[in-house]
Amino acid sequence: MSTTQSERLRELLEPLVSSKDLDLEEIEVASVGRKRVLRVVVDSDDGVDLDRIAELSREFSAKLDESDAMGDGEYTLEVGSPGAERPLNEQRHYVRAIGRLAKFQLAEGGELTARILKVDDEGVDLEVPGVKGRKPTARRLAFAEIAKARVEVEFNRKSADGADSADGGSDNDDEKNVKEEEEA
Repeated sequence: MSTTQSERLRELLEPLVSSKDLDLEEIEVASVGRKRVLRVVVDSDDGVDLDRIAELSREFSAKLDESDAMGDGEYTLEVGSPGAERPLNEQRHYVRAIGRLAKFQLAEGGELTARILKVDDEGVDLEVPGVKGRKPTARRLAFAEIAKARVEVEFNRKSADGADSADGGSDNDDEKNVKEEEEA
């Protein structure tokens, strides 16, 4: 994809995204065989639900159909969110990942896996898990020290109340809700 096409697509779609209080994270045009795929990734501080993505997809489709930004050929439009293992490229990404475990590739070499505790203009405060029964340690990384970072998926994270769950809730809550619905 040429830079001018990328810029035209961004100029065309960003106002629609901003009007929904979302951030346009990524635009990619890929060729898959004879087909072209336009992938648009959006996000917000509160995440993005499927209804908002569907609404944006319809608006993008209409806007793209009335413009020549994708040219005359056929293409498939895919609109989504960054996903569970999202890359952390900008300060707002780190802010959205506070409390989450992330894997950092350091500019000086090496890797570090740690929980993001706090983010400011210069960098991040982390909690590095202890190894072999040792207590976690605090560490500060300036953004300049980070070559790449990505959120890690946690399946058995202990929440503040001690429950096992990635979302901080208890698995028993779902069973309780189902039983209450069946009884109603």
